[in-house]
Amino acid sequence: MKNIYFLSDAHLGSLAIPHPRTQERRLVRFLDSIKEKAAAVYLMGDIFDFWNEYRHVVPKGYTRFLGKISELTDMGVEVHFFTGNHDLWTYGYLEQECGVIVHRQPLTTDIYGHVFYLAHGDGLGDPSRKFKFMRWLFHNRVCQRLLNFVHPWWGMSLGLGWAGKNYRAHKASGGPVPFWGEEREHLVIYTKKYLETHKNIDFFIYGHRHIELDLMLSKNRETGIEERGEKGRARMLILGDWIEQFTYAVYDGEHLFLEEYVEGESQP
Repeated sequence: MKNIYFLSDAHLGSLAIPHPRTQERRLVRFLDSIKEKAAAVYLMGDIFDFWNEYRHVVPKGYTRFLGKISELTDMGVEVHFFTGNHDLWTYGYLEQECGVIVHRQPLTTDIYGHVFYLAHGDGLGDPSRKFKFMRWLFHNRVCQRLLNFVHPWWGMSLGLGWAGKNYRAHKASGGPVPFWGEEREHLVIYTKKYLETHKNIDFFIYGHRHIELDLMLSKNRETGIEERGEKGRARMLILGDWIEQFTYAVYDGEHLFLEEYVEGESQP
């Protein structure tokens, strides 16, 4: 039985990352190290800092990464790509040229007999009106077509500048992204509520927040009676990122691990 891998938030191509080629190569080396052990790789969103496909033009760069995921799919490894809030403007290139499976909505799927709920995480439980408006704007088909009327040089410059500004603003706040606590973390609140009506789910996996989080949640919160063992609990992971943390999850069919990629060390 081969492993299933999950990772998110590489933000490849970000103008705010000091050594983008080094970062891309590190991700490629990781994918190369697991290619013989992987049945599937789930890329959980914001893999690119900004990605927009035009009819006959795709963004410059990322050739090592795109080549590696194409190699994986050619080998029969399933590569799943979840659109995030930075790289949702994909219209067929990744599927047709690289062989990936693109997901634009959360996915509930059975993997080796356990039920997984998978999503990038943007828009799930976040009450911010500004964020909701921006998300609507980005997903609106008319707005997407208007963006594609802009010359690629200007469109990509605009998108990368916007994305880089957001990341620089985050860095200026100082320190790592904080965990807000179970009562304030939007994805935790969303997951607990969702679990009330979807008790069949065993694992929830998200990206988006750039934090490492591993929580066990009761499936029977409303009764106060928790069934013993795995059947009475679900596990929630937030995957961190591939900018500073280089973290990922691996599922071997029985156990789910949250790991850090350290070059030179053997990996599961």
